[in-house]
Amino acid sequence: MAVFYRVLQNRLSFAVKATELQRIISFRCKFTKSRIPPEIFEERSKEHNKYGGDPEQPHQLHLITRVKSTIRRPYWEKKIVQDLGLEKAHKVYIHKNIPSINDKLKIIKHLVKIQPLKLPHGLPSEEDLADTLLKSNGELVVRRLLKPLEPKAIES
Repeated sequence: MAVFYRVLQNRLSFAVKATELQRIISFRCKFTKSRIPPEIFEERSKEHNKYGGDPEQPHQLHLITRVKSTIRRPYWEKKIVQDLGLEKAHKVYIHKNIPSINDKLKIIKHLVKIQPLKLPHGLPSEEDLADTLLKSNGELVVRRLLKPLEPKAIES
Protein backbone atom coordinates (compact mmCIF):
# COMPACT_ATOMS: atom_id res chain seq x y z
CA MET A 1 0.00 0.00 0.00
CA ALA A 2 2.87 2.38 0.81
CA VAL A 3 4.39 1.69 -2.62
CA PHE A 4 1.06 2.58 -4.26
CA TYR A 5 0.99 5.94 -2.42
CA ARG A 6 4.58 6.73 -3.47
CA VAL A 7 3.82 5.95 -7.12
CA LEU A 8 0.64 8.05 -6.95
CA GLN A 9 2.53 10.92 -5.29
CA ASN A 10 5.28 10.81 -7.95
CA ARG A 11 2.70 10.92 -10.75
CA LEU A 12 0.86 13.84 -9.14
CA SER A 13 4.06 15.80 -8.59
CA PHE A 14 5.03 15.15 -12.23
CA ALA A 15 1.60 16.41 -13.39
CA VAL A 16 1.93 19.55 -11.22
CA LYS A 17 5.43 20.20 -12.58
CA ALA A 18 4.17 19.74 -16.15
CA THR A 19 1.35 22.26 -15.69
CA GLU A 20 3.77 24.76 -14.09
CA LEU A 21 6.16 24.26 -17.00
CA GLN A 22 3.35 24.86 -19.52
CA ARG A 23 2.38 28.04 -17.67
CA ILE A 24 5.99 29.30 -17.69
CA ILE A 25 6.41 28.49 -21.40
CA SER A 26 3.16 30.19 -22.34
CA PHE A 27 4.20 33.29 -20.36
CA ARG A 28 7.62 33.41 -22.02
CA CYS A 29 6.12 33.07 -25.50
CA LYS A 30 3.61 35.86 -24.96
CA PHE A 31 5.86 38.60 -26.32
CA THR A 32 7.61 37.16 -29.33
CA LYS A 33 7.96 38.73 -32.73
CA SER A 34 6.29 35.74 -34.33
CA ARG A 35 2.97 36.88 -32.84
CA ILE A 36 2.92 40.00 -35.04
CA PRO A 37 0.34 39.26 -37.72
CA PRO A 38 1.67 39.28 -41.29
CA GLU A 39 -1.13 41.64 -42.40
CA ILE A 40 0.80 44.52 -40.82
CA PHE A 41 3.59 44.14 -43.37
CA GLU A 42 1.40 43.88 -46.48
CA GLU A 43 1.53 46.56 -49.16
CA ARG A 44 -1.26 49.10 -48.83
CA SER A 45 -1.11 51.04 -52.07
CA LYS A 46 -4.93 51.18 -52.24
CA GLU A 47 -5.02 53.40 -49.16
CA HIS A 48 -3.38 56.33 -50.97
CA ASN A 49 -6.75 57.49 -52.29
CA LYS A 50 -8.33 57.06 -48.86
CA TYR A 51 -5.81 59.36 -47.16
CA GLY A 52 -5.31 61.79 -50.02
CA GLY A 53 -1.78 60.72 -50.93
CA ASP A 54 -0.26 60.40 -54.38
CA PRO A 55 1.68 57.14 -54.93
CA GLU A 56 3.56 58.63 -57.89
CA GLN A 57 4.94 61.58 -55.87
CA PRO A 58 5.05 60.64 -52.17
CA HIS A 59 5.78 63.24 -49.52
CA GLN A 60 9.40 63.65 -48.45
CA LEU A 61 9.01 64.03 -44.69
CA HIS A 62 6.82 62.51 -41.96
CA LEU A 63 5.48 64.40 -38.95
CA ILE A 64 5.42 61.78 -36.19
CA THR A 65 3.68 62.27 -32.84
CA ARG A 66 3.67 59.60 -30.13
CA VAL A 67 0.14 59.48 -28.72
CA LYS A 68 0.32 56.33 -26.54
CA SER A 69 2.65 55.22 -23.79
CA THR A 70 5.23 52.45 -24.12
CA ILE A 71 4.50 51.13 -20.64
CA ARG A 72 3.52 47.44 -20.78
CA ARG A 73 4.63 47.21 -24.40
CA PRO A 74 7.18 44.64 -25.72
CA TYR A 75 10.86 45.46 -25.61
CA TRP A 76 11.23 45.77 -29.41
CA GLU A 77 8.54 48.48 -29.58
CA LYS A 78 10.25 50.40 -26.77
CA LYS A 79 13.55 50.14 -28.64
CA ILE A 80 12.04 51.45 -31.88
CA VAL A 81 10.45 54.39 -30.05
CA GLN A 82 13.82 55.17 -28.50
CA ASP A 83 15.66 54.77 -31.84
CA LEU A 84 13.32 57.24 -33.52
CA GLY A 85 13.73 59.68 -30.62
CA LEU A 86 10.04 59.73 -29.68
CA GLU A 87 10.65 59.90 -25.91
CA LYS A 88 8.16 62.72 -25.22
CA ALA A 89 4.49 62.13 -25.90
CA HIS A 90 2.47 64.64 -27.95
CA LYS A 91 5.58 66.30 -29.36
CA VAL A 92 6.05 66.44 -33.13
CA TYR A 93 9.20 64.91 -34.61
CA ILE A 94 10.23 65.04 -38.28
CA HIS A 95 11.68 61.99 -40.08
CA LYS A 96 12.45 61.20 -43.71
CA ASN A 97 10.05 59.08 -45.75
CA ILE A 98 12.48 56.26 -46.47
CA PRO A 99 11.92 52.47 -46.33
CA SER A 100 14.03 51.89 -43.20
CA ILE A 101 12.01 54.44 -41.19
CA ASN A 102 8.73 53.21 -42.68
CA ASP A 103 9.47 49.62 -41.61
CA LYS A 104 9.99 50.79 -38.03
CA LEU A 105 6.83 52.89 -38.14
CA LYS A 106 4.78 49.88 -39.29
CA ILE A 107 5.68 48.06 -36.09
CA ILE A 108 4.71 50.94 -33.77
CA LYS A 109 1.87 52.42 -35.82
CA HIS A 110 -0.60 51.86 -32.97
CA LEU A 111 1.50 54.12 -30.71
CA VAL A 112 2.06 57.06 -33.06
CA LYS A 113 0.21 59.46 -35.34
CA ILE A 114 1.87 59.93 -38.73
CA GLN A 115 1.16 62.89 -41.01
CA PRO A 116 2.86 63.98 -44.21
CA LEU A 117 4.68 67.31 -44.18
CA LYS A 118 2.92 69.39 -46.84
CA LEU A 119 4.90 72.08 -48.62
CA PRO A 120 2.41 74.20 -50.60
CA HIS A 121 5.04 76.85 -51.41
CA GLY A 122 7.91 74.41 -51.94
CA LEU A 123 10.98 74.06 -49.76
CA PRO A 124 11.85 77.35 -48.05
CA SER A 125 15.15 79.01 -48.75
CA GLU A 126 17.59 79.77 -45.96
CA GLU A 127 16.42 83.39 -45.75
CA ASP A 128 12.81 82.25 -45.32
CA LEU A 129 13.47 79.70 -42.56
CA ALA A 130 12.88 82.31 -39.85
CA ASP A 131 9.48 83.15 -41.38
CA THR A 132 8.08 79.60 -41.54
CA LEU A 133 5.12 78.28 -39.57
CA LEU A 134 4.21 74.63 -39.04
CA LYS A 135 0.44 74.21 -38.72
CA SER A 136 -1.20 71.40 -36.75
CA ASN A 137 -2.40 69.70 -39.96
CA GLY A 138 1.20 69.24 -41.16
CA GLU A 139 1.37 72.18 -43.54
CA LEU A 140 4.58 74.23 -43.59
CA VAL A 141 3.69 77.80 -44.53
CA VAL A 142 6.21 80.48 -45.38
CA ARG A 143 5.01 83.88 -44.19
CA ARG A 144 6.66 86.22 -46.59
CA LEU A 145 7.04 89.67 -45.13
CA LEU A 146 6.57 92.60 -47.43
CA LYS A 147 9.69 94.63 -47.89
CA PRO A 148 9.30 98.37 -48.40
CA LEU A 149 10.28 99.81 -51.73
CA GLU A 150 12.99 102.39 -51.91
CA PRO A 151 11.41 105.83 -51.47
CA LYS A 152 11.44 107.93 -54.60
CA ALA A 153 12.82 111.37 -54.43
CA ILE A 154 10.08 113.95 -54.26
CA GLU A 155 10.61 116.73 -56.77
CA SER A 156 9.45 120.12 -55.67
